[in-house]
Amino acid sequence: MKEEAKMVLNSRLKWIGLVGLVLSAFSLFIHFLLARFSEEGMIQYQSSITVLPWRPIFENSNFPRTSPMYRRLWSPLRHLESLHPDGNPRGYYADPSLQTNGFIFVRIQGGFHEIRNSICDVVVVSRLLNATLVIPEIQSTTSSKGISSEFKSFAYVYNEDQFMAALAKDISIVKTLPKNLKWARRKKEIPSFKVRYSASPFYYLNQVLLVLKKHSVVELVVSEGGCLQAILPPQLVNHEELQRLRCRVAFHALRFRQEVQELASTILFRLRAFGRPFIAYDPGMTRDALAYHGCAELFQDVHTELIQHKRSWMIKRGIVKGKLSVDSSKRRRNGSCPLMPEEVGILLRAYGYSWDTIMYVSGGEVFGGQRTLIPLHAMFENVVDRTSLSTPWELNRLYGREANLISSYPKTPPPIEKERKQEAWKTAGPRPRPLPPPPARPKSYNIEGWWGWVAESDNEPESTVMELRTNAHKLLWEAIDYVICVEADVFLSGFDHDGKGHPNFASLVMGQRLYQSAALKTFRPDRKVVVKLLDEIHDHRSHANRTWLKSVRRHMRKRLLDGLIEASVKSKLLSFLSHPVPECSCMRYDSTETSLHASSPSTSLQVQAALGVVHRCPAWMDNELVSRLRDKDNEEDLDEDDSTSSGLFFGHSGENQDSGGGDSSNKEEAHLDDQEDLEGGER
Repeated sequence: MKEEAKMVLNSRLKWIGLVGLVLSAFSLFIHFLLARFSEEGMIQYQSSITVLPWRPIFENSNFPRTSPMYRRLWSPLRHLESLHPDGNPRGYYADPSLQTNGFIFVRIQGGFHEIRNSICDVVVVSRLLNATLVIPEIQSTTSSKGISSEFKSFAYVYNEDQFMAALAKDISIVKTLPKNLKWARRKKEIPSFKVRYSASPFYYLNQVLLVLKKHSVVELVVSEGGCLQAILPPQLVNHEELQRLRCRVAFHALRFRQEVQELASTILFRLRAFGRPFIAYDPGMTRDALAYHGCAELFQDVHTELIQHKRSWMIKRGIVKGKLSVDSSKRRRNGSCPLMPEEVGILLRAYGYSWDTIMYVSGGEVFGGQRTLIPLHAMFENVVDRTSLSTPWELNRLYGREANLISSYPKTPPPIEKERKQEAWKTAGPRPRPLPPPPARPKSYNIEGWWGWVAESDNEPESTVMELRTNAHKLLWEAIDYVICVEADVFLSGFDHDGKGHPNFASLVMGQRLYQSAALKTFRPDRKVVVKLLDEIHDHRSHANRTWLKSVRRHMRKRLLDGLIEASVKSKLLSFLSHPVPECSCMRYDSTETSLHASSPSTSLQVQAALGVVHRCPAWMDNELVSRLRDKDNEEDLDEDDSTSSGLFFGHSGENQDSGGGDSSNKEEAHLDDQEDLEGGER
């Protein structure tokens, strides 16, 4: 019996061992199979198991798209639906000459919006001088600054092949200089021009062209974001065609490289996966912008010192021509400072956006960090950014194979055996006097905002390799944000100027939205008026009366068109891409008839003032638009008014009524208020 029991036990153990071996072999086979996946297959595999840190919270699963409230918050502007992008040449436009005057090599310095503006300008300059353009070099993306060796300069952000193919009928483009000129450039034997901001086209025709013809190559150094004036003089031949060339460069030729475009599309897909529209918000709160405009007192503690330190640096270099100490409250009342995230949240809640609205916060840098966004998170539950909608693995793939910078630091010495240490101690001889303390270690500073050198030195420390790498990463972050902001259902900017007083990232976004899909809602609030409205309820911001809510809604609606007019007068003079209308657009229907059909005569005048004289689109486009307008005839009467209000900015929808909101008289008053808003707004 015992022998039989042992045999049964041994047989069972054998079977268990056999099953374990089979499972192990199967596991190894699966791992080898996964290891043989292509990169694209791994992307799909990773996306299928992606666990994002953000999970949205909605009040109702059903989102009514036919309600008047939805139309007021999300529907496109009907009087701008007939505006169509048209950046193609309209008159005689010759192909680029095979025999050019020479090569133009360009080095571009600056941030995302400065680089984008500069690339568009140098293409126009190349066309103007009949020169061959070498793919521009972006100074923020060189291999010496720690980025991946897979990408070189221009190709780090943009698609080189798309850029060359899209502009083949405009200018001649090459990737590199010929060998003889490349050696001459390395020896600094080619003429170089440091071009000032917004240079005249006659500067290039009268000075640069002569040197180009003589040496067959010139180098342009662009450091302030734009090397050609925004509004080209009418006496310049084909000046309108050159403006349309800018549009073709910015909106068609400058496509981001494949990895950036794929990740931006993935984030967009995740944003829209729940079937709801979303708001894109760009704070515009960079340290340079706050220092340039004197907004230091909007912050506290070391942040104010950091801004003042930067302003002092700007004054020494002539960038700022003012005093170091500035009354930030006065600047804020004049509209010269960015709207704080808390103020933007109050505006949007007052306009009617609910607490569960999805809001995407863009920007490679938000000065003050996440602490400044806490009030916005309190008013909107679903506030996200690129880190909430992507994984570290996806971002690392975007950066490429970068070297591990930690390994470059000195390593700890290897440990010495205990016996050898004791023997060395016995034979060391007479003991020396105690050594002085070692020198203090070099201070390591945190780029996130807590800079220890502010109280110790007047000069900022030189950027480390890691900081330079982060600056290069910001270009990729802002490229992703740019795509998402352009495609957003609603866009709002907290500020529209950078650290040099020029139009910033948000201005370029608003310009492309105007070109690509003008009817999408783009709020351009007047900061001076907004500050005045917010000061009226400074002591009771949690509750606001209906009169104040009505004023906010009217202002936001009015600025949908008034902001366009202001951009055509102010922003366009500094950056053509911030308002590329009417040069790069056409009207797909009779503008006067459409305006009279869709809005009041006063709105028609506003549209004409904002857009100017717009070119008539081809007839085949009109037929499509007329049929759509006929289908919308009955929609004009469907803009009934909702009686909900955002009285509580830090509460949920159940708390969105005023204290007397239950009375029938208050409901009727709210109905009349909202009706006036709708009559003075879209319709």
